[in-house]
Amino acid sequence: MASSDTERAQKKPVRIETNDELDELLATHERVLLDIYTKGCTLCQSIEPVLGTVAKATDVTVVMVNPQTDMSIAETYTIRSVPTLLLFEDGDLVGRLDDGFQGAQSIIDFIENPAENGSDLPKSAES
Repeated sequence: MASSDTERAQKKPVRIETNDELDELLATHERVLLDIYTKGCTLCQSIEPVLGTVAKATDVTVVMVNPQTDMSIAETYTIRSVPTLLLFEDGDLVGRLDDGFQGAQSIIDFIENPAENGSDLPKSAES
């Protein structure tokens, strides 16, 4: 296995708790897929192993956050349902997927073509 294959095989979603941690990740990673979930949400629990597959199959850093630990995340990104997936490139929000459970291929397609899913992106509260 080549070293990049090894790195991909070892990738898994990263859990964070605060908006500050998210800002740090966005500043240090070129592409980030943020999964916003809540505890007790069965769709959120179902999508978690799918995100592990996505992390291994793509070049994005997959990050998971429960906005209940820092409500400013829900406010900043206008979260109305979970799971919500947000795709960032170079710190900018470029795509949003909030249609409930998605399979790995659907999420990979979303990552590869965020413009198809990025129309009408809500501006952050800071904009």
